[in-house]
Amino acid sequence: MIPYRDENPTTLPPILTVGIIALNVLAWVFLEGFGTERALTAAVCNYGLIPGEVLQRLPPGSGIQMGPGAFCAVDPGPQYWTVLSSMFMHGGWMHIIGNMVFLWVFGNNIEDAMGHGRFAVFYLVCGVAAAAAQIAVNPNSAVPMVGASGAISGVLGGYMLLYPRVRVHALVPLGFYMTTVKLPAYVMLGMWILLQILSGLPALGAQERGGTAFFAHIGGFVAGLVLIRVFAKREYLEQRKVLPGGYGYH
Repeated sequence: MIPYRDENPTTLPPILTVGIIALNVLAWVFLEGFGTERALTAAVCNYGLIPGEVLQRLPPGSGIQMGPGAFCAVDPGPQYWTVLSSMFMHGGWMHIIGNMVFLWVFGNNIEDAMGHGRFAVFYLVCGVAAAAAQIAVNPNSAVPMVGASGAISGVLGGYMLLYPRVRVHALVPLGFYMTTVKLPAYVMLGMWILLQILSGLPALGAQERGGTAFFAHIGGFVAGLVLIRVFAKREYLEQRKVLPGGYGYH
Protein backbone atom coordinates (compact mmCIF):
# COMPACT_ATOMS: atom_id res chain seq x y z
CA MET A 1 0.00 0.00 0.00
CA ILE A 2 1.18 3.50 -0.88
CA PRO A 3 -0.45 6.26 1.21
CA TYR A 4 -1.13 9.49 -0.63
CA ARG A 5 -3.25 11.55 1.82
CA ASP A 6 -4.99 11.46 5.16
CA GLU A 7 -8.16 13.04 6.53
CA ASN A 8 -6.31 15.00 9.20
CA PRO A 9 -6.17 18.79 8.75
CA THR A 10 -3.35 20.82 10.32
CA THR A 11 -3.11 24.28 11.87
CA LEU A 12 0.60 25.01 11.53
CA PRO A 13 2.25 25.26 8.11
CA PRO A 14 4.53 22.19 7.71
CA ILE A 15 7.73 24.22 7.40
CA LEU A 16 10.04 21.57 8.86
CA THR A 17 8.41 18.71 6.95
CA VAL A 18 8.90 20.55 3.68
CA GLY A 19 12.41 21.55 4.75
CA ILE A 20 13.43 17.95 5.49
CA ILE A 21 12.04 16.82 2.14
CA ALA A 22 14.00 19.62 0.45
CA LEU A 23 17.25 18.58 2.17
CA ASN A 24 16.77 14.99 1.02
CA VAL A 25 16.10 16.10 -2.54
CA LEU A 26 19.14 18.40 -2.51
CA ALA A 27 21.32 15.54 -1.28
CA TRP A 28 19.92 13.30 -4.02
CA VAL A 29 20.67 15.90 -6.70
CA PHE A 30 24.02 17.33 -5.61
CA LEU A 31 25.65 14.48 -3.67
CA GLU A 32 24.14 11.43 -5.35
CA GLY A 33 23.95 12.88 -8.86
CA PHE A 34 20.30 11.93 -9.47
CA GLY A 35 21.27 8.30 -8.83
CA THR A 36 23.97 8.00 -11.49
CA GLU A 37 26.07 4.94 -10.65
CA ARG A 38 29.39 6.62 -9.91
CA ALA A 39 27.97 9.48 -7.82
CA LEU A 40 25.52 7.23 -6.00
CA THR A 41 28.18 4.70 -5.05
CA ALA A 42 30.56 7.40 -3.84
CA ALA A 43 27.85 9.11 -1.77
CA VAL A 44 26.66 5.87 -0.17
CA CYS A 45 30.25 4.96 0.76
CA ASN A 46 31.18 8.43 2.02
CA TYR A 47 27.99 9.41 3.82
CA GLY A 48 26.36 6.06 4.64
CA LEU A 49 26.53 4.54 8.11
CA ILE A 50 28.71 1.42 8.33
CA PRO A 51 28.03 -0.33 11.66
CA GLY A 52 31.42 -2.03 11.87
CA GLU A 53 33.13 1.30 11.14
CA VAL A 54 31.18 3.22 13.79
CA LEU A 55 31.96 0.57 16.41
CA GLN A 56 35.54 0.17 15.09
CA ARG A 57 35.09 -3.57 14.64
CA LEU A 58 36.46 -3.53 11.10
CA PRO A 59 40.08 -2.80 10.19
CA PRO A 60 40.64 0.35 8.09
CA GLY A 61 40.83 -0.48 4.42
CA SER A 62 38.48 -3.46 4.66
CA GLY A 63 34.99 -3.19 3.23
CA ILE A 64 32.69 -4.54 0.53
CA GLN A 65 32.55 -4.51 -3.25
CA MET A 66 29.73 -2.19 -4.34
CA GLY A 67 29.95 -3.06 -8.03
CA PRO A 68 32.44 -3.31 -10.87
CA GLY A 69 35.45 -1.20 -9.90
CA ALA A 70 33.70 0.24 -6.82
CA PHE A 71 35.05 -0.83 -3.43
CA CYS A 72 33.58 0.76 -0.30
CA ALA A 73 36.47 0.90 2.16
CA VAL A 74 36.29 1.38 5.93
CA ASP A 75 37.90 4.65 7.07
CA PRO A 76 40.02 4.92 10.23
CA GLY A 77 38.14 6.25 13.24
CA PRO A 78 34.53 5.68 14.28
CA GLN A 79 32.91 8.20 11.84
CA TYR A 80 30.03 9.02 14.19
CA TRP A 81 28.80 11.86 11.97
CA THR A 82 27.52 9.32 9.44
CA VAL A 83 24.67 8.52 11.86
CA LEU A 84 23.19 11.87 10.77
CA SER A 85 24.42 12.11 7.18
CA SER A 86 23.02 8.66 6.34
CA MET A 87 19.50 9.95 7.09
CA PHE A 88 19.64 12.14 3.98
CA MET A 89 21.10 9.59 1.54
CA HIS A 90 19.08 7.15 -0.58
CA GLY A 91 19.83 4.10 -2.70
CA GLY A 92 17.63 4.78 -5.72
CA TRP A 93 14.70 6.68 -7.19
CA MET A 94 12.01 4.50 -5.64
CA HIS A 95 13.78 4.68 -2.28
CA ILE A 96 13.70 8.47 -2.06
CA ILE A 97 10.25 8.88 -3.64
CA GLY A 98 8.67 6.33 -1.29
CA ASN A 99 10.28 7.85 1.79
CA MET A 100 9.32 11.42 0.90
CA VAL A 101 5.70 10.44 0.21
CA PHE A 102 5.42 8.80 3.63
CA LEU A 103 7.05 11.83 5.27
CA TRP A 104 4.67 14.25 3.54
CA VAL A 105 1.51 12.30 4.39
CA PHE A 106 2.31 11.71 8.06
CA GLY A 107 4.96 14.28 8.99
CA ASN A 108 2.84 17.43 8.74
CA ASN A 109 0.46 16.25 11.49
CA ILE A 110 3.29 15.29 13.84
CA GLU A 111 4.89 18.68 13.24
CA ASP A 112 1.50 20.26 13.98
CA ALA A 113 1.30 18.35 17.27
CA MET A 114 4.79 19.44 18.38
CA GLY A 115 5.70 22.70 16.75
CA HIS A 116 8.59 23.19 14.36
CA GLY A 117 11.56 23.05 16.75
CA ARG A 118 10.41 20.02 18.72
CA PHE A 119 9.59 18.18 15.50
CA ALA A 120 13.13 18.72 14.19
CA VAL A 121 14.63 17.24 17.36
CA PHE A 122 12.09 14.40 17.44
CA TYR A 123 12.87 13.47 13.82
CA LEU A 124 16.62 13.38 14.38
CA VAL A 125 16.38 11.47 17.67
CA CYS A 126 14.17 8.84 16.04
CA GLY A 127 16.71 8.56 13.23
CA VAL A 128 19.52 8.01 15.74
CA ALA A 129 17.43 5.39 17.57
CA ALA A 130 16.79 3.63 14.25
CA ALA A 131 20.50 3.58 13.45
CA ALA A 132 21.29 2.25 16.93
CA ALA A 133 18.81 -0.61 16.48
CA GLN A 134 20.33 -1.64 13.16
CA ILE A 135 23.87 -1.39 14.56
CA ALA A 136 22.88 -3.55 17.54
CA VAL A 137 21.59 -6.29 15.22
CA ASN A 138 24.54 -6.19 12.81
CA PRO A 139 27.49 -4.67 14.75
CA ASN A 140 30.14 -6.15 12.44
CA SER A 141 28.48 -5.22 9.17
CA ALA A 142 30.47 -3.50 6.41
CA VAL A 143 27.31 -2.69 4.43
CA PRO A 144 26.54 1.07 4.34
CA MET A 145 23.11 1.98 5.66
CA VAL A 146 21.33 4.94 4.02
CA GLY A 147 17.84 6.36 3.99
CA ALA A 148 15.39 8.57 5.85
CA SER A 149 13.09 5.64 6.60
CA GLY A 150 14.39 5.07 10.14
CA ALA A 151 13.54 8.63 11.18
CA ILE A 152 10.27 8.51 9.23
CA SER A 153 9.39 5.29 11.06
CA GLY A 154 9.49 7.35 14.25
CA VAL A 155 6.98 9.73 12.66
CA LEU A 156 4.75 6.74 11.84
CA GLY A 157 4.94 5.46 15.42
CA GLY A 158 3.98 8.85 16.80
CA TYR A 159 1.15 9.19 14.28
CA MET A 160 -0.34 5.81 15.15
CA LEU A 161 -0.46 6.75 18.83
CA LEU A 162 -1.89 10.25 18.34
CA TYR A 163 -4.26 9.63 15.43
CA PRO A 164 -5.17 5.92 15.42
CA ARG A 165 -8.64 6.36 13.90
CA VAL A 166 -7.82 8.94 11.24
CA ARG A 167 -8.57 7.59 7.77
CA VAL A 168 -5.59 7.25 5.44
CA HIS A 169 -6.07 6.90 1.69
CA ALA A 170 -3.64 4.59 -0.12
CA LEU A 171 -2.98 3.15 -3.56
CA VAL A 172 -2.93 -0.62 -3.86
CA PRO A 173 -1.22 -2.01 -6.99
CA LEU A 174 -2.75 -5.32 -8.16
CA GLY A 175 -0.60 -6.36 -11.10
CA PHE A 176 -1.45 -4.00 -13.95
CA TYR A 177 -4.47 -2.65 -12.07
CA MET A 178 -4.40 0.07 -9.40
CA THR A 179 -7.12 0.49 -6.81
CA THR A 180 -7.49 2.58 -3.65
CA VAL A 181 -8.38 1.85 -0.04
CA LYS A 182 -9.26 4.01 2.96
CA LEU A 183 -8.20 2.57 6.29
CA PRO A 184 -7.79 3.80 9.88
CA ALA A 185 -4.19 4.72 10.64
CA TYR A 186 -3.87 2.00 13.28
CA VAL A 187 -4.74 -0.65 10.68
CA MET A 188 -2.46 0.64 7.94
CA LEU A 189 0.51 1.41 10.18
CA GLY A 190 -0.06 -1.71 12.27
CA MET A 191 0.17 -3.80 9.10
CA TRP A 192 3.29 -1.87 8.08
CA ILE A 193 5.20 -2.48 11.34
CA LEU A 194 4.10 -6.12 11.42
CA LEU A 195 5.57 -6.55 7.94
CA GLN A 196 8.85 -5.03 9.13
CA ILE A 197 9.01 -7.45 12.07
CA LEU A 198 8.16 -10.52 9.98
CA SER A 199 10.68 -9.49 7.31
CA GLY A 200 13.41 -8.73 9.82
CA LEU A 201 13.23 -11.87 11.95
CA PRO A 202 14.71 -14.22 9.30
CA ALA A 203 17.74 -11.91 9.03
CA LEU A 204 18.67 -12.34 12.69
CA GLY A 205 21.98 -14.15 12.91
CA ALA A 206 22.42 -14.21 9.13
CA GLN A 207 25.28 -12.50 7.32
CA GLU A 208 24.08 -9.15 6.00
CA ARG A 209 24.42 -8.62 2.26
CA GLY A 210 22.50 -5.39 1.85
CA GLY A 211 18.84 -4.67 1.26
CA THR A 212 16.23 -3.17 3.57
CA ALA A 213 17.31 -2.28 7.12
CA PHE A 214 14.20 -3.68 8.80
CA PHE A 215 15.49 -3.26 12.34
CA ALA A 216 16.15 0.43 11.70
CA HIS A 217 12.45 0.72 10.83
CA ILE A 218 11.47 -1.17 13.98
CA GLY A 219 13.80 0.86 16.19
CA GLY A 220 12.58 4.16 14.77
CA PHE A 221 8.93 3.15 15.12
CA VAL A 222 9.35 2.14 18.77
CA ALA A 223 11.23 5.38 19.47
CA GLY A 224 8.36 7.35 17.93
CA LEU A 225 5.79 5.52 20.07
CA VAL A 226 7.76 6.30 23.23
CA LEU A 227 8.96 9.83 22.46
CA ILE A 228 5.67 11.23 21.16
CA ARG A 229 4.60 11.66 24.79
CA VAL A 230 7.69 13.74 25.47
CA PHE A 231 7.63 15.96 22.39
CA ALA A 232 3.93 16.50 21.59
CA LYS A 233 2.11 19.44 23.16
CA ARG A 234 0.26 18.51 26.31
CA GLU A 235 -3.09 19.62 24.91
CA TYR A 236 -2.68 17.21 21.99
CA LEU A 237 -1.92 14.34 24.35
CA GLU A 238 -4.86 15.13 26.63
CA GLN A 239 -7.26 15.65 23.72
CA ARG A 240 -6.44 12.20 22.34
CA LYS A 241 -6.38 10.50 25.76
CA VAL A 242 -2.67 9.77 25.54
CA LEU A 243 -2.52 11.57 28.91
CA PRO A 244 -5.23 11.37 31.61
CA GLY A 245 -7.96 14.00 31.66
CA GLY A 246 -8.51 14.24 27.94
CA TYR A 247 -11.83 14.22 26.09
CA GLY A 248 -11.13 11.97 23.15
CA TYR A 249 -9.70 12.49 19.70
CA HIS A 250 -11.03 13.39 16.28
